[in-house]
Amino acid sequence: MQYKIFENKNCFISGATGGIGSQIAMEMAKNGCNLFLTDTSIAKLKALRNQIQRSHGKKNKIFYAKGDLNRIQDINKIINVVKKQMGIIDILINCAGIFVVKDFLKYSLNDFQKNFNVNFRAAFMFCQAFSKNMIKKRWGRIVNIGSSSAYSGCKRTALYCASKHALLGFSRALHDELKKYNVRTFCVSPSGVKTEMGKLVENQDFDTFLESQEIAKYIAFIASFDKGMVSEEIRLNRMVIQ
Repeated sequence: MQYKIFENKNCFISGATGGIGSQIAMEMAKNGCNLFLTDTSIAKLKALRNQIQRSHGKKNKIFYAKGDLNRIQDINKIINVVKKQMGIIDILINCAGIFVVKDFLKYSLNDFQKNFNVNFRAAFMFCQAFSKNMIKKRWGRIVNIGSSSAYSGCKRTALYCASKHALLGFSRALHDELKKYNVRTFCVSPSGVKTEMGKLVENQDFDTFLESQEIAKYIAFIASFDKGMVSEEIRLNRMVIQ
């Protein structure tokens, strides 16, 4: 299904070359969005752009920039490039994340900082930078990719769980603050997903994990509603857990 509401909208995606991010990019391109993609590898960003163009032609404008979201200077550089090349962002999708599996007592302060920098601080900075024009236009979509870990705690993933709790609380507050401007904030929290990151999850059956393509389709679906209804907080669960 395609949604005309997204045609010619400018969509920013962090973590764009990952398992979920790349599928979201493909889905939003299919729906007529212009894209700005960011991740840590310029080669992967170019490959994703080429894949999108092979699938959907060159009708979409596609820009990209490499950056390490653990570094504030890289985030600011990305924001400046976006403003120069696209002007404004209508749809912001914060998909970048890291997943560190380690015993609690073995975490370092650097582990703490990197988890929160990538999983939460980057989303905070992108939301601040791009929501200003959404407020002016009185139309915008912010999608923060959370995790089922935001609702629970699992051993050897304390920092990941904590950072996703932070993103969930932030999304709730942002939704409440920006909804009067018709800027809708969604926190979409999947359980295990069949991605490279998903392979790091311990003591669970990878074969039961979610498909990233289905998550992308669901995000486009919930963001397409433009009247009185909103599903600002969504948990995407597996049918079977073994």
